[in-house]
Amino acid sequence: MARPKLFLIDANSFCYRAYYAIRNLSTSYGQPTNAIFGFINMLKKILQDNDLQYLGICFDVGRKTFRQEQFSEYKLHRPAMPDELRSQMPLIKEIISAYNIPIFEMEGFEADDVIATLAKKAAKENLEVFIVSSDKDIFQLIDERVKVYSPNKEGSVYDLDNFKSRFQVAPDKIADLIGLMGDATDNIPGVKGVGEKTAVSLLKQFGNLDNLFKNLDKVKSEKLRELLSQQKNQAVMSKDLAKLDKEVPLEFDQEQLKIKEPDYEKLFELFKKLELNSFLKDLPKTEQQKESVKLVRLEEKTKIEDFVKELEKKNKETAFLIALEEIVVQVFISVDKKTVYSLRFADLSKIASLFENKNIPKIVYDFKTTLILLKNSQINLEGIIFDTMLAAYLLDPAKSKYDIEDLAWQYLKIPAIDLGADVQSKVKLLLELRPILEKVLKERTQLELFYNVEIPLASVLAKMEISGIAVDREILEKLSEKVSTRLAKLVSQIYKEAKTEFNINSPKQLSKILFEDLKLPVVKRIKTGFSTDEEVLRKLADKHAIANNILEYRQLTKLQTGYIDSLPELINPNTGRVHTSFNQTVTETGRLSSSNPNLQNIPIKTDIGRQIRKAFVPGEKDYLLLSADYSQIELRILAHLSKAPDLIDAFKADKDIHKITAALIFNKKLDEIDEKMRDTAKRINFGIIYGMSSFGLSKDLGISQEEAQAFIDAYFLRYPKVKEYMQKQIELAQKEGFVKTLLGRRRYIPEINNKNFAVRQFAERQAINTPVQGSAADLIKLAMIDIQKEIENNKLESRLLLQVHDELVFEFPKKEKDLLKKTVKQIMENVLKLIVPVKVDIKIGKNWLEME
Repeated sequence: MARPKLFLIDANSFCYRAYYAIRNLSTSYGQPTNAIFGFINMLKKILQDNDLQYLGICFDVGRKTFRQEQFSEYKLHRPAMPDELRSQMPLIKEIISAYNIPIFEMEGFEADDVIATLAKKAAKENLEVFIVSSDKDIFQLIDERVKVYSPNKEGSVYDLDNFKSRFQVAPDKIADLIGLMGDATDNIPGVKGVGEKTAVSLLKQFGNLDNLFKNLDKVKSEKLRELLSQQKNQAVMSKDLAKLDKEVPLEFDQEQLKIKEPDYEKLFELFKKLELNSFLKDLPKTEQQKESVKLVRLEEKTKIEDFVKELEKKNKETAFLIALEEIVVQVFISVDKKTVYSLRFADLSKIASLFENKNIPKIVYDFKTTLILLKNSQINLEGIIFDTMLAAYLLDPAKSKYDIEDLAWQYLKIPAIDLGADVQSKVKLLLELRPILEKVLKERTQLELFYNVEIPLASVLAKMEISGIAVDREILEKLSEKVSTRLAKLVSQIYKEAKTEFNINSPKQLSKILFEDLKLPVVKRIKTGFSTDEEVLRKLADKHAIANNILEYRQLTKLQTGYIDSLPELINPNTGRVHTSFNQTVTETGRLSSSNPNLQNIPIKTDIGRQIRKAFVPGEKDYLLLSADYSQIELRILAHLSKAPDLIDAFKADKDIHKITAALIFNKKLDEIDEKMRDTAKRINFGIIYGMSSFGLSKDLGISQEEAQAFIDAYFLRYPKVKEYMQKQIELAQKEGFVKTLLGRRRYIPEINNKNFAVRQFAERQAINTPVQGSAADLIKLAMIDIQKEIENNKLESRLLLQVHDELVFEFPKKEKDLLKKTVKQIMENVLKLIVPVKVDIKIGKNWLEME
């Protein structure tokens, strides 16, 4: 009868092997995973390819062992474990524990000694032992019951029979062999001048090291005799170093080594966290996943009215997802956890009564996109709406995505592995997620923020995306010609200054021109040589004209490719307008972002950037654009939060806050403040909001760090309440782990207590800035919602088109000018009461640039 098999794995050996074999593998947040990936693959292969009943995994603990006490240079030449590998070791151990495999390690001993001890004890228990290792010294353990499983050679196994034919000596002579020939890997010296061939020959003749030194006179070569005689002590020590310790003081529990069922939930959590998605699909489905969802198809001929009436009568919450399949629309509806109804239509209007029924509460995923989809079929979505994506965003605004699968794991602990096209399972999960997400929102006092801000805002954003904004092609075409002409002149000028033609867009070629040919001073070194980024070019601008020209070339190229030439291509042929997407779940502060195209990023400090704004025009005859911009809103919110008397008084008196700050920090009278002083104060005012350091301010103002620090000190001396507020925010984040806006929006800051100074300092800046920037975001969101309500209540033709940070842009017929202007100003200035007045600047014009 075959003996039960025990596999003992030398983990360190494999972690190193995997780390160097697989390169450039890490998570989206920067955690290296190459060694983890390779180790799991090796472990899975061993489990799949071998019929084993017992398994143990052994690790080294630190670098200090009893061998260093014998020989201080033992393994001394080996470099320290790379930081990227070191960061993966605890995670590998977590994964091993999740597989329910025991880990063995002992301070002062190497993994090989631990393996030797376990192998000896296991052999006595009548187990067949397989040691998984590529280390040469492990071969000495081979005997009738112990084999070495070599991962290097496709799982080939060395036993007593084939080992001797391969290495010419018996396994128990490996330590003697290393005593003679040494081992460069472990820095074991051996006898200098004796190689493997000579060592094997000597052991064949004398049997072992002791016998060899007792019979040195029988060694035929005089030179070899002399080498052995001179280095006898070194050879004996080398043998001792190579000899494995089989008496490590650790317990042997056969039951503990037995193969057990892994903790699949824990594995799923780890694989998900480490973004090792290829391993997720191999995990078995849980009982919850195995629960089949009954899919009931409702054909077009079914009386939808009856179905809707039945739902209304039960007052059941309804979760639904809409899947578009070319001309056919499929709607999946779930009202309980067991049944999903599937409705297939070529026309969504056939089930408008379901969507427009106010008495049926609805759960959706991505409310804004769902609204746009329905609006395209002239359908409104009515009733109480719960959006799982928006709820999850409020609870964890730092996540990169909010897929249903991720939310199912995070909140339901359901490993919804690779749901793929299984839409019925996803829609059922929406039903299960809603009560849990709502419960957590309630616990964090964020229900009001969710139902009164984020949900109605999604509706406003949907209308804005559907409206789009008109763009004048002709203006952009003329601007493109102008920029192309200027770029051609710049290229010619740059070639002239470089005295050669080269690829201006190539950092490598540009670096050669600047630092080798023109001999300009090197500002910043990078891995590939010398940096040519914007900061470097600005510092070189006063040294050579080429730097300024390259800066202008880059700026114009970016504007031309990013906006001037690309905007006309994005004009919808059916509407003649550009329809940007407003992203509600991207920023951690609650600010909206814009994409495809990004209309929040058009630079307005340059003439060309401003000219791009000129191309945004009203889309109809006798219409104009209105811009409503909050004046210094973040500074006003800072005054409200910090309760700084000087700031409050300045805003209440409607004074120039930057001039007031300049007078305070320069210790001068108001009428003595010039534009340069005011600009410095302006930069400090806004820099403080963002927690800017003296280093950042010195770069921004082009002054020394000492001068910058003096300005910051002067600012806090004049505004001590601001300093006090900032310190309280940092302390709150350290204690609670998050900071809040005026409306209770949270931002979690996990790095606030990080030991790394730079990381912690960045987190502190986030703690200072988020309540200010996030409250400004909340304020403008409230304004957008209330303005849209007024537009609809008064049945105005005016439309809200854009939100760009603190600015709203409207399109309106001239007849509605006074009413719209009054409505927008009234709402924006009063939607959220601060202890300082809120001020809005209104401008009106025929395009986004030319406004008065």
